[in-house]
Amino acid sequence: MAKIDEIKEHIGALKGYLNIIVAFILAIGAGISKLYLSNDINILFWIGIIFIIVSIAVFVILSKKIHQNIKKLKDL
Repeated sequence: MAKIDEIKEHIGALKGYLNIIVAFILAIGAGISKLYLSNDINILFWIGIIFIIVSIAVFVILSKKIHQNIKKLKDL
């Protein structure tokens, strides 16, 4: 497989992971908002907040990796 095809496949895989992270953030966010609106702020609420913060950090890291690989494509 050519180097350019390998980089394209890597970008495609990273995009798939990015979609999973976004779905995870939306699902956890919906659960947290439901807990907040029902005034049921307990340990699950705070664990959800932590998971969202970690997921956003992973989202940023994956986005940077995608942009780095796109720059590699430009150089080929």
